[in-house]
Amino acid sequence: MNNQKNFSPAHLLYVKKIKRETTFVWSMRFIILFSIFGLWELFAFLGIIDSFITSCPSQIVLTIKELLVNDNLLYHSLITLYETVLGFLIAVGLGYIIALALWWSERLRRILEPYVVVLNSLPKIALGPIIIVWCGSGSKAIIFMAVLIGIIVAIITMLSGFSATDKNKILLLRSMGANKFQILTKLVIPGSMPTLISMLKICVGLAWVGSIMGEYLVSRAGLGYLIVYGGQVFKLNLVMASTVVLCILASLMYMCVALLERFIIKYKN
Repeated sequence: MNNQKNFSPAHLLYVKKIKRETTFVWSMRFIILFSIFGLWELFAFLGIIDSFITSCPSQIVLTIKELLVNDNLLYHSLITLYETVLGFLIAVGLGYIIALALWWSERLRRILEPYVVVLNSLPKIALGPIIIVWCGSGSKAIIFMAVLIGIIVAIITMLSGFSATDKNKILLLRSMGANKFQILTKLVIPGSMPTLISMLKICVGLAWVGSIMGEYLVSRAGLGYLIVYGGQVFKLNLVMASTVVLCILASLMYMCVALLERFIIKYKN
């Protein structure tokens, strides 16, 4: 209460408005989600849609429960999560380092930039057979696929962020005697933090795309394997249940990046 007395009525009104807006947004999100699942269940119950083909929320819940009881769901989820997180970390780490190197050396950037553009436009699934030959039909191939899909985007995004640094600020630091390393650590890297967060958010989705794509090709376990297996034997409940679990895990991973963003903003302030 004492802290509220230190703020003006206009500020308190603004804070209440922000809280109401946040509450409204979250409420609408849940309403839309529950409406989609409710209509889905209703249409399946009334026979408007064929639940054998589209499944329905109640059957998905039962399938997830069965998988949990049989200990299969946790096993497959952990395998996919491990492959995705490792591929994400490698892609982000290598992409950041390579982007730094390309920013540091203008000559190196001019030499390698066409290759980066070509690799970005190349359909990664076309390299699937080669990846299997190189890495075998196991987790290494899946992780490699996740890295391959994410690293090029990480390089391009971070290089754009580094290159967008205000030229006048760079000239100012140079006029004060700063060397290139000092400019990098004091200006370029701190100034590119918003770009880093954006890159992490993008690469989260790409890491899941890469890992599931790899599991489609070579996996003997994982959520991607369950989706492929369910489709082959026409167990659409298994396919939809695995997809729902996949969405939940991807959302949790994205939320971790969002929490990192809040921490960085709080630390900078």
